[in-house]
Amino acid sequence: MYAITIPEPGGPEALVWGEVDDPVVGEGEVLVDVVATAVNRADILQRQGFYDPPPGTSPYPGLECSGRVAQVGPGVSGWAVGDEVCALLSGGGYAEKVAVPAGQLLPVPEGITVDRAAALPEVVCTVWSNVFMVAHLRPGETFLVHGGSSGIGTMAVQLAKAVGAKVAVTAGTREKLERCAELGADILINYREQDFVAELREATDGKGADVILDNMGAKYLDRNVQALAVNGRLVIIGMQGGVKGELNIGALLAKRAAVTATTLRARPVEEKAAIVAAVREHVWPLVSGGHVRPVIDREIPMPDAAEAHRVVEDSSHIGKVLLVTPS
Repeated sequence: MYAITIPEPGGPEALVWGEVDDPVVGEGEVLVDVVATAVNRADILQRQGFYDPPPGTSPYPGLECSGRVAQVGPGVSGWAVGDEVCALLSGGGYAEKVAVPAGQLLPVPEGITVDRAAALPEVVCTVWSNVFMVAHLRPGETFLVHGGSSGIGTMAVQLAKAVGAKVAVTAGTREKLERCAELGADILINYREQDFVAELREATDGKGADVILDNMGAKYLDRNVQALAVNGRLVIIGMQGGVKGELNIGALLAKRAAVTATTLRARPVEEKAAIVAAVREHVWPLVSGGHVRPVIDREIPMPDAAEAHRVVEDSSHIGKVLLVTPS
């Protein structure tokens, strides 16, 4: 098969489309003929040499994919050759074929084409596991997501609205904020021009956010705590703003608040399967019913993955950038 390899870490040009060995399907796995994958920030970090795949997993980037079942491995039931699926991966999505633990497969939802389904697994599993399984966002609460126009952000806005939360977003341009509003965001904050803490307090009569989903890490840590409501929950899922910050324990105690940091890629197979099962139960009906949709900026041929990485690094996109395998 062909796949995107990274012979040496570096810029987008480090991504090389070349011939590699086919994956071997093991016990409890399914082989998928990949139709599409999506670019995630983790792929960029891997390309730069800062985020190695977990031991024993595919060396190729790509944390999600969609396609069709090509082979069912030993010990797998419930899937058949030809099924249209999408999958949460530890790596390997930037390839023509990938072996996937069966518990990380999802059927392509009704009303979604197989290529567009590649935009769903990573963002849906990230949002559901963090906002709902960890932070327990409830109807009527206020939810803030940073980077509301990103793949994670656009999904978080839709899911939070679907459960009846009031949604606040930060983004860097008017166009991005307008797209967030179209998805249901109630409070729109331009982080380049406005202080999100002050804007959120004003919009909530001084209360703040019950749940915050943050991809910035250190840079926003102190202000996120300031923005939390009493009994608020801050969930950190990224480090775009650095890895070391100062935490005001007094402010946290006064609010009886919680700070949690999580990752998805390196979790055990059993934990990922539990998240995928929860997504299938709670989110897939919303997708099939048209209440939640993938937001896709553009599709780019997989051999041109370097172009896709440049687009994502430039942060001019809204939603997901897909890579489609050559037909």
